[in-house]
Parts: sequence; structure tokens; C-alpha cells
Amino acid sequence: MEGGNSPNLQLQQLPLATAAVSVQPHTDSFSYKENLIGALLAIFGHLVISIALNLQKYSHIRLAGSKDPRAYFKTKTWWCGLFLLVLGELGVFSSYAFAPLSLIVPLSAVSVIASAIIGIIFIKEKWKPKDFLRRYVLSFVGCGLAIVGTYLLITFGPNSHEKMTGENITRHLVSWPFLLYMLVEIIVFCLLLYFYKEKNANYIVVILLLVALLGSMTVVTVKAVAGMIVVSIQGNLQLDYPIFYIMLVCMIATAIFQATFLAQASQLYDSSQIASVGYILSTTVAITAGATFYLDFTGEDVLHICMFALGCLIAFLGVFLITRNRKKSVPFEPYISMDAMPGMLNMHDKGIAVQPDLKASFSYGALENNDNMPEIYTPATLPIVQEQHGSKGGSAPPYRVLEHSKKE
Repeated sequence: MEGGNSPNLQLQQLPLATAAVSVQPHTDSFSYKENLIGALLAIFGHLVISIALNLQKYSHIRLAGSKDPRAYFKTKTWWCGLFLLVLGELGVFSSYAFAPLSLIVPLSAVSVIASAIIGIIFIKEKWKPKDFLRRYVLSFVGCGLAIVGTYLLITFGPNSHEKMTGENITRHLVSWPFLLYMLVEIIVFCLLLYFYKEKNANYIVVILLLVALLGSMTVVTVKAVAGMIVVSIQGNLQLDYPIFYIMLVCMIATAIFQATFLAQASQLYDSSQIASVGYILSTTVAITAGATFYLDFTGEDVLHICMFALGCLIAFLGVFLITRNRKKSVPFEPYISMDAMPGMLNMHDKGIAVQPDLKASFSYGALENNDNMPEIYTPATLPIVQEQHGSKGGSAPPYRVLEHSKKE
């Protein structure tokens, strides 16, 4: 009996063993292919977004420097930029459906690299080779470091994949690691918002941390929505799950509030500072959220995790160097040099504060030092026409200071 039953047991266990062996290699090869597709879509999207934003900026500059009465939205250049912007955003959106969140988020450094290269190519000023290298050496080094970091991110990125079905997303949403992470994030967000609104803590780190916390929820919901749409296109409909619409509403709401805080930061700080600090904070918080919600680094060995972290650090340094070398725009303020009028009282005459004493060092009103500014920013002077008063032989000063006193 035992000898007759053993062949049946072997036959029953054989299909299970072969199925386990055949699925794993296919899954690994397909997951690496998905990583490559997602990374290429993200790189393409960020490149197109950078080109689109520069096109729209070029359209605004052309209209500002010409006598064209048209509005910016009536130009072909602006609409071309808008079309490319939508195309790039769709590319980035679809990339979340293929690759892990922790791999896609750091690739936004590509847009910084592209903006730096476009700015150097289309620069209007003419530089000598030595001056050009001296001025843009940090940009070149930053671009090289950012490219090396991007390569490490793609090579050693996490390789965890699962279908974005309604059941999987709901299971991740109620898992205790994510609930604990959400509790900590809500507490930190409320504290930062309190200090920002009530204590007037308008520090760039405070504002961009608020943006980063909101952005982490944005990318988590974007991956869920994009993944469920792709699964639905493949034939397994997921749009009838309530979790899809919950994630969609959260994605839109967090994106709107994120844009609000970014607009407030842009009014207080330079765009280069926002780009570098925002990229570092947003990437760090988003990777933490992806590792907590989607368990991106589950099953990864220590070497891959360390190399991925090294790639992030190199990309951070590259973006910092690129934005560090950007030239801050100095707005032109037309004014008149009041030193050209002799006889006028100034703030140093007898302690009477009548007008600022320019001495070719300060602008009227703003009182900014202009010693190192180019010639186009030097104050314009008024020509003094001396008129002859009285007899032809005698000359009188062109201006007189009248002193009024009370008559007793």
C-alpha cells in the first residue's frame, strides 16, 4: 500500500515544484524590464517638462521686450510649451505605474540638469573661454555628479513589484507601519504649520518641509491611481473600487496645497534655493513614504541599499552645485543722481536729512551699493544749464538755498 501510494504523492507534488521554479525567473526579468520602462518614462517626462517651462519663459521674455500687444496665451510658443508640459507630466505620471516609487522620485534631478544645460546654451552674454569655465565650472561638476547619481539610482534601485489592485492598496493603507508613519507625519505637519502661521517662522526649511510632507502623500496616491489605471487597461477593472476615488481626491488635494506653499516660498526666497533644498527634502521624505507604504526595499540586500543611498547623496550634491552657481537676477531701478544738483541740501549738511548723499555709491531710495555694478546700472545725471542773471559780467550760482525764518 505504501509503495503504491508514493508515486501518486510524487505526481501530485511535481506540478507545484515546477510552477514555483518557472515563475521566479520570469518575475525577475520582467521586473527589471518594468524598472527600465519606468525610469525611461520619468527621464523623458522631466526632460520635456524642462524644455516646456523654458519655452514658456522665452515667450514671456519676447513679449516683455517687444511692442507686441498680444497676451502671452495668444502666442504659438506659449501653447507649444503648454503642450510639451502636459506631455511631460503624463510621462512622469505613467512612470509610477511601472517602477517603484523610491526609484522614480529621485529622477527629478534630470529636470535640474536639463535646465542648467539649456540655460548655458541659450545664454545671451558672450564670455571668453577662461571666464566661461570659471563661471560655469560648478555647473559642469554638478551636472556630472547628478548624472552619476542618476546612473546609480537606476542600477541599484529597488526591484519590488506588485499589481496595484484595490485589495493590495487597501491592505497597504491599513498596515501598521504606514499608520504609524501617518501619525508621525500628521504631528510634524501640524507643528510646522503652527510655527509657520502663528509664530511667523518663515524659514525656507519650514516651508519646504511642509511641501515635502504633502508631496510624499501626492506621490503615494499618484502611484496608486496610475497603477490601478494600468491594471484596468490590461483587463482587470479596478475603477469600481472606492479606494481608487479616495486616492484620486487625496492626490488632487495634496497637489493643490503643495502648489500653494511653493508659491509662498517663491515670494520669499530665490528659485535656486527652493530648487536645491526642495529637491533634497522632497526626495528624502518621498523615499521614506514609499518604503513604508509600498515596502520598496523589502528583500533587497545591504549592498543595493547602500549603493542606492550613495546615488541619492551624489545626486543631492550635484543639484546643490548646479543651483549654487545660478546668477541671481538684479532688477534695474531707474533713478536720478541727486549729486548733480549743486547747492541742494543733503543728509550730511548740518544734520538735516533732506536727501541721500549719493557720491556714486548709493541709489536714491533703495540705498544699495552699486560700486561693482556695470555701466548700465550707473545713475543717470541731469545736465546742468547755468543761466546768467543780472549783468553780463557777473555770474550767479545756478541754484540758491532759501532760508525762511519767522518774523517776530
